This record gives sequence, C-alpha cells and structure tokens, in this order.
Amino acid sequence: MEDMSGGPGPMGGDAREKVNLPAILLMVSGGIGIAFALLGAVQSLTGGSAAQMEQILSDPNLPEGVKTFATASSKGGIFVNLISLALNGLVFFGALKMKNLENYKLAMAASIIAIIPCFGCYCIGIPVGIWSLITLNKPEVKSAFRTV
Repeated sequence: MEDMSGGPGPMGGDAREKVNLPAILLMVSGGIGIAFALLGAVQSLTGGSAAQMEQILSDPNLPEGVKTFATASSKGGIFVNLISLALNGLVFFGALKMKNLENYKLAMAASIIAIIPCFGCYCIGIPVGIWSLITLNKPEVKSAFRTV
C-alpha cells in the first residue's frame, strides 16, 4: 500500500515536490501583501496621505461625486487594510499548509484569494494562484493531502 500522507512513498514524495514551489511563491505573495497592508494601515492611522488627499480635494475642476468618493475611500482606508491583512495572512497560512500537504480546502482557499487582484501582490499572486490551483487539482496531489 502506498503512503498517501506526503511521506517518503512514491505518491507522497511526488506530490510534495509538485506543491513545494507554488506553495513557497504563494507564501511570498502573502508576505508581500501583509507588508503592504501593514504599511497602508499605519499610513491610514497616522494620516500620512492626508496632505495628498487635501491637494486632490482642493482641485476646483474635480466633480463633486469624485470628491465624495475620495473622502469616503480615505476614511475606509484602515478598514480595507485590515481586511487585506487578514486575507493575506490566510494566503500565507494556507500556503504553509499546502507545502506540508495538510489542509486541502485551506490551500484551495488561499490559492483563490491570491488570484483576487485587490487584496495582495497581484503581479505575483495571480499567476502563482492559478498555478497552485492547477497543481492542487491533480489527482496525485489531491490524494496526498492528509484529512483535517
């Protein structure tokens, strides 16, 4: 009987090899997203972009609707950054589980979230998320995951 847990058996070792690089790159993508979300949260809390926003809103040629949207966006900045922080943390944690062949559903969720361009490092997240999904859907990889 073959080892399905990702151990030294024929299927487990092969599956671990297949998920290793996409999982590492997914962790990199999640880590970059976490760093940007933390930076954005600090900037929102300290008012670092307040001067830029003031300059934009003082433009007399700017339509009133755009001014209203810009004001609402700047007030919701901390909320958006906290959501991004949580989702990128989930991507990182799911990629770690994927690398260890532990939680298939969480690995799938992390791959899908990485593809969403507004919540992470989309220049890395989109291609790596797609690659991870393709890898995770291979039968030998799917069967190598331990049930949690």
